[in-house]
Amino acid sequence: MKSRESFARLQDYYDLAVKAPFGIFRKPFYFRETIEQMDYGGSGSLFIVFLVSLFIGMALSLQTSAELAEMGLKMYTGRVVGLSIIKEIGPVAIALSFAGRVGSGMASEIGSMTLGHQVDILRVHGVSPIKKLVSPRVISSIIMLPVLTVIGDAVALIGGYFVAVTAANQSGSVYWSQIKQIMEFTTIFSGVIKPFIFGYLISTISCYMGLSTRGGARGLRKSTTEAVVYSTIMIIISDFMVTKILIMALGIPV
Repeated sequence: MKSRESFARLQDYYDLAVKAPFGIFRKPFYFRETIEQMDYGGSGSLFIVFLVSLFIGMALSLQTSAELAEMGLKMYTGRVVGLSIIKEIGPVAIALSFAGRVGSGMASEIGSMTLGHQVDILRVHGVSPIKKLVSPRVISSIIMLPVLTVIGDAVALIGGYFVAVTAANQSGSVYWSQIKQIMEFTTIFSGVIKPFIFGYLISTISCYMGLSTRGGARGLRKSTTEAVVYSTIMIIISDFMVTKILIMALGIPV
């Protein structure tokens, strides 16, 4: 019975995940809702992204320079920090922050609407909840998470530069020359493609959990928690899968 219920939930999620991105291309267009969600997910997340990225870059630079100094390779601190931030740590860390702030907000907001029968009212008036509520959130996440990732990567590299110069006594010009050398298409592509996938997964999972909320305040707490937990799990799994695909199919070194 439990396996049948799990399969039914997976089927419902698949239906939502397929329909949501295409809702933006069919009338009516909910541009206002999309812009509002972009503001909430984008500018509303700038501070936490800035803070997380800054200290990740500083910590990574401090640890990397200490390890490389033992081998006499401290001049490669910028290269190691840049590759780690752009390809892996930056996209994943910012996606996790996005899931914790924006994903949980989506789940709790839609969950409250579900418990308050506002979603049922939309259906009664012939309005698709997926198109009205889910599509703007999915589109905004797919747009804003890559933007936040680019900003976060830049902040992390600046934080790494600050530590490399002040704490590790490295030349700033050497640090940035190493960063410049890794700025190739393959490096940038492997770091930019991931946020689009993460944004899609976070938004669809969070919206589905919100729409499936049952059982009052306790059910709302459960759905919000599950949205963050499942988003976190899928971020880690999809990160590995995308990295593997880039290595095998596209031949991109990672």
